[in-house]
Amino acid sequence: MAFSQSLTTISRAFAGASLILVSALDPVAAIPRLNLSGYPQPAPGLQRWVIQPSGLLPKTTDPLVSAHPLDWRIQLIVGQEVTLDCNLQRLSGPGMTMRMLPQASGKALFEVKGPLRVISTKKACPPGDPVKRSFLSLGLQPYLVPYNPSWPIVVDLPEGAELRWRVWKAETRQQKAVKL
Repeated sequence: MAFSQSLTTISRAFAGASLILVSALDPVAAIPRLNLSGYPQPAPGLQRWVIQPSGLLPKTTDPLVSAHPLDWRIQLIVGQEVTLDCNLQRLSGPGMTMRMLPQASGKALFEVKGPLRVISTKKACPPGDPVKRSFLSLGLQPYLVPYNPSWPIVVDLPEGAELRWRVWKAETRQQKAVKL
């Protein structure tokens, strides 16, 4: 009887410790499953970048910012980390294209085909002028896609390019336009 009670006590202690350990290892937010079935392999010279938006984002306390994901967008920022000096520099290359993939349930594949080049003025920099590493983005206008945590955002970029992103949230208020 004493052996049985000791075993029960040990089992309960082990179960309690296991529950605490499992609770500590549980992620704070649910992560959607990444499913890339139906996407073709990247073309030669391109690298695949994937964004899987979270279904759970921190709520905002600002009543003017929409809490509805249907009002949100994800900005895709294609660029390159480069060394900058006193010259003005920009990143040049082909724009991003989107191709619908019927074999992937209508999901989209975003691509930048062709090389990216840093274009620069060629003025002489003063001696000892500091240089710094910075991210140059391609294009002047933001490239926005709908926010959908159920589908990954798949982007194929030339080697050496990098993909960054951020969430845009709309205001809750709507304003009237002027009718002419």
